[in-house]
Amino acid sequence: MESHAMLKKHGMHVSSYGVGAHVKLPGPSQKEPNVYKFGTPYKVIHDDLQAKDPELYARNGLLTMLRRNMGVKTAPERFQDNRDHFDVVVTFEERVMEQVIEDMNQRPQVTLQPLLVCNLDVKDSHEEAANAAPLTLKLCQMLEQGGEWEDCVDEVVAQFQMETGRRLTYTICYY
Repeated sequence: MESHAMLKKHGMHVSSYGVGAHVKLPGPSQKEPNVYKFGTPYKVIHDDLQAKDPELYARNGLLTMLRRNMGVKTAPERFQDNRDHFDVVVTFEERVMEQVIEDMNQRPQVTLQPLLVCNLDVKDSHEEAANAAPLTLKLCQMLEQGGEWEDCVDEVVAQFQMETGRRLTYTICYY
């Protein structure tokens, strides 16, 4: 969501999604996560965690993250439940990229509109998410500056990797 907020701030049309069966946030222990249905408003999640253990969730940054998320969108959404068409999807974990590709491959290919799916591996932490946001913005700006991404994706990926030192994987799917 950190990247979503930064892209939105820079005037890009952006949406963000999860791909799991539910929203899972850290709990008091690894064996006790907080689990919510997609579509549960961030305010409801925030208030629930605030009621459960305000000190724990303030200390681990979840309450701050949820307040930021409330300013970006109402509730978490699931990619597989959405039928909007995008030009580019950026994921931050290989497993998530694989789920996006699997979902796209199971959809009927009607328009044959291409979808660029990129993955920039990021450790799942507040700090890494904050570090990845400007990289995501840079990637999107590079793709945008290149015109039609289909014509420049190889060059953009090579340049991005050279300038940032970060490995980027990508594939193309179709609607």
